[in-house]
Amino acid sequence: MAKKTEATVEDKLRELYDLQLIDSRIDEIRNVRGELPLEVEDLEDEVEGLNTRVAKLEAHLEELNDQIKGKKNLIEEAKTLIKKYTEQQKNVRNNREFNSLSKEVEFQELEIELAEKHIREFKAQIEQQNEVIEESKSRVGERAEHLKHKKAELEEILKETQKEEEALMKMSADHAKSIEERLLKAYTRIRTNVKNGLAVVPIERGASGGSYFTIPPQVQVEIASRKKIIADEHSGRILVDAALAHEQAEKMQSTFSKL
Repeated sequence: MAKKTEATVEDKLRELYDLQLIDSRIDEIRNVRGELPLEVEDLEDEVEGLNTRVAKLEAHLEELNDQIKGKKNLIEEAKTLIKKYTEQQKNVRNNREFNSLSKEVEFQELEIELAEKHIREFKAQIEQQNEVIEESKSRVGERAEHLKHKKAELEEILKETQKEEEALMKMSADHAKSIEERLLKAYTRIRTNVKNGLAVVPIERGASGGSYFTIPPQVQVEIASRKKIIADEHSGRILVDAALAHEQAEKMQSTFSKL
């Protein structure tokens, strides 16, 4: 039985760069979505918050109207008592009783004044709250409309890209299985630690792609020989020569176009 041919360094570099191209394509798709999912979430929270605020304001409005009703009832009761005490003053037997009833009338008149003052204050609060409610409702309408457009935009992007993203994620997982564990761990670590997710990069114009640190000519020759895995001493990225990168990019582009 023939022995399975061990993968050469060049094979490993090609596999690593293929994986990088797949993962970069996934990154591109997610970048198209960009901040949209977060924008939608923030808008949903904002609309919910505004609706909660309107509900609280309207509940407080009901409380103020109940307070006004209560004060109006108090005024009617005070008027009834004033009428009663005034009638009683006509039948008093002495000044002490008359003065006592006069004090009761005066107290009820003060109660009416205070209640009327409170009613004016409550009405001013109601007017102010109505303005705030109208502004808040207008804001809710505006933000809800914005949310509707953003949701539609997100749904459209998801519809266009979801199938491709799922296929690419499966492809990425399948490719990862063919890479030796040590290299895959290094790839994952580097990719996680760099901002643009580029763990394997070609040499471009004598420099490391993605970081632009110049690579010494002797190291460039070693990279082009494809005899060993070489990492950029500055960024830690795994380096491949431009020709290999071009070949793999063309191959993967053909694969992507079929998704």
